[in-house]
Amino acid sequence: MLLLRDTTTTRELADAVRDHTALVRDSHAGHPDQASLGRKFTATLRAAAGSGLYADTLGPALVAKAAGTEPERAIGDLLTQLPFLPKKALSEGGHRAFTRGLSEFLHYYESSGTTGNPVAAPKALDDLVANTINIGELWARILSPADRALILINAPFAPAAYQFEKVLEYLQVLSLRPWVDNITGDYTRVLRLTRELGVNVFVGPPSRLLEMIQFAYRNDEPVPAFEKLFLMAEQTGPAFVRHLERLTGARAYVAAYGSSETGTTAVTCEHRNLHLQTQSYVLELDDASGTRRVDGRPDRGELVVTTLDILARPLLRYRTGDLVEITGTDCPCGVATPLLRTLGRSQDLITLEGNGIRQNDFESAIWADDGNGDAGDTGDAGETAATAEQAGVGTDADGPRVTAPRPGTTHVLNYMLVIRDRTILCLATTTGEADAGWTEATTRRIAGLFPGYELALRPVEKLPPLASLGQYLGWKLSRVLDLNDDRNWDRLPAPIRGVVETTLAEYASTTQS
Repeated sequence: MLLLRDTTTTRELADAVRDHTALVRDSHAGHPDQASLGRKFTATLRAAAGSGLYADTLGPALVAKAAGTEPERAIGDLLTQLPFLPKKALSEGGHRAFTRGLSEFLHYYESSGTTGNPVAAPKALDDLVANTINIGELWARILSPADRALILINAPFAPAAYQFEKVLEYLQVLSLRPWVDNITGDYTRVLRLTRELGVNVFVGPPSRLLEMIQFAYRNDEPVPAFEKLFLMAEQTGPAFVRHLERLTGARAYVAAYGSSETGTTAVTCEHRNLHLQTQSYVLELDDASGTRRVDGRPDRGELVVTTLDILARPLLRYRTGDLVEITGTDCPCGVATPLLRTLGRSQDLITLEGNGIRQNDFESAIWADDGNGDAGDTGDAGETAATAEQAGVGTDADGPRVTAPRPGTTHVLNYMLVIRDRTILCLATTTGEADAGWTEATTRRIAGLFPGYELALRPVEKLPPLASLGQYLGWKLSRVLDLNDDRNWDRLPAPIRGVVETTLAEYASTTQS
């Protein structure tokens, strides 16, 4: 997987690959080596004790107690004695989590900063190996060396693109990792390479895929004919999944769940279920009733993560802020680790006078004209399903059962919501020309979600560069911009700011008259 000059390190790497692969396969089979997990947990405590992040909270007595505890009992006996690590504490002191000098890491990365200040997340050799195998052993059930993959992740400081490139190397799948300039948004070369190389797999955020499709429509280019979509980095609910499958004809997988800080805590199988990586993490759920270990039974709450394979920057009881559900069901794929569904974050709601609208509620309405949902059937308002299978696209592993939009018709491709006073502006890119009749009909369909507010739908040629809006957005990357906070005006690129200002001014004059 990695070509290293030092022969001793190469031998140690081979041993680590062998041992971790065995642990992964044992976990998949339902009989993980508890002693091995306990030893990893104790090693994590020992490493954390040497970091500045835990200097004041992890005493030597607890580390000594861990050393004297039988490995099989270590996690059960000691976990609840560890302090929680809030997101803010890690955000403010990310470098203090390091237990090794910078020269002992292979690559320096940081988190994207979508939910706070960017956090240092460099990759060391051992955690890179473990994370690659964790993902690769499940993706191998879907991909083969005959596949060709496009990795389209415009995030140079985040580890995701590099990590997925390593996974595809592990599976001996050809990949290409181009860069698209966020200012010009020119996908010409990417579309050409996708066609010429016969690329059949997309790996990246859904909104990046939508932006590429929008560019193809706008420039009379063929829409890429992918077979598999490996989606990550954004909350992708059932309506969103169906929309992407309809546009591309591909089968969509919410391929992985995790963060730059923690690594990949859950990975999809061929049945589009996210399996927790229990060989590399001790996982807990927390809510008003308390904190408890994830044991496979149905449960939901905020996910709390303790890493077992990131000794160079260990995290103990890290509060992710993510709301998740453990389904408590078995997967048809046969992998025995618990199944996870993401429920978003608290900021994934548009809160209007105490009422919350979730991403999937809105998307079920905005894409209802595609047959992707029913405006009157938005499901559980507290849920945005993590898997396409749970979205009702299909339960078999043979491919999608959706059809592309009818040629010559107009559909919403992507959107952004802007809130100002009592006006909600929906900026939308479309597959065709959006005339007044289409705009009025679509506005009527979605306006009912926002009682008491003026809703304006404005078709635009393109949306703002997604990554530039960072932590100020509610739905990760590009979904909601609340301009009742004046600081957010400066986050809008000039063309979009002009559209927003003009539309809001029009509404103001209409109201006054």
